[in-house]
Amino acid sequence: MTIQHDFPFDPTNGYTLDRLRAIRGPEEPEGFREFWEENYRLVMSMKPTWFIERELWSPNPGERIYRLRVKNWDNTEFVMTVARPEKSCGGLVVGQGYGNPATPAVSRNGLTTAFACVRGLGLSQCKDIPWDPMKHVLHGIESKETYILRGVIADQWMTASVLLDMFPDTADNLNYSGGSMGGGMGALLLPWDKRFKSAYLNVPTFGAEIRFDYQSNGSGEACRQYVLEHPEARKVLAWFDASASAKYIRIPVCAAAAVFDPVVAPVGQFSVVNAIPEKYRTLFVRDAGHFPAIEHDSKLNEQVLAWCEKVFTAEDKTAAAAAWNMK
Repeated sequence: MTIQHDFPFDPTNGYTLDRLRAIRGPEEPEGFREFWEENYRLVMSMKPTWFIERELWSPNPGERIYRLRVKNWDNTEFVMTVARPEKSCGGLVVGQGYGNPATPAVSRNGLTTAFACVRGLGLSQCKDIPWDPMKHVLHGIESKETYILRGVIADQWMTASVLLDMFPDTADNLNYSGGSMGGGMGALLLPWDKRFKSAYLNVPTFGAEIRFDYQSNGSGEACRQYVLEHPEARKVLAWFDASASAKYIRIPVCAAAAVFDPVVAPVGQFSVVNAIPEKYRTLFVRDAGHFPAIEHDSKLNEQVLAWCEKVFTAEDKTAAAAAWNMK
């Protein structure tokens, strides 16, 4: 279908769905897997260090919401919230979008839900990291050791550690959900962290370098413009290619990508969702992302919510996802 818009570029990237489904990412840098496994080891080597700043009002009866300050392995602090329902059936880590969120977590699907403002953004703003998304995404881009996404992913892993430390009963059913930036973070963090049992990744960012060929209105545009002037940065960003990481995912994942998206280039989104092994992937195709929902996508949202309700709460998630895919 044709979507009317007034953007000065084509939010479909000129691709049909068939061409989007055929996109594959480039080969990963040598040592890619070892790099991410070592990053995960660094986080896991540290005992979770956190304290409750305060308890917050909850809109849900019987639910308690806590705001915490957390220290990561590199001494960087960030703020997270945890929503504990009256009866919890597991845990959920929610990855933020690229912005400055301040609203606390509320529980979903009866799960104890943790939401972190990653370093430099939202409640975790600080002196040394830009809070402007267009500058945040370029912070430390000089090397893979200093690039901001390395620390951002570490904050998500530490968020899971704090959740499990605070509520150990969530360990047997820990899930992940994230959209846009949160979707890209999920693809980067999930393969190396066996604590997670299932996930939902929506219109994910940080896809293959083909995204740099297309204009957008999101943080990817800052990267696209930067690599035009600094082509050497492509070598750094290759270590943070969510499509390279996604192929190592081995848990059931609900993945949604959009054919039309002015903020996250569709070619990048599909590079990520296509890389998830078919055995573990339930794919939903949106007509539009980061754009007012149209009728098809409103109905698709209902299906996504139903998948999450079914799989996030299932004891046998592989069987639950397989049964869904057989419909």
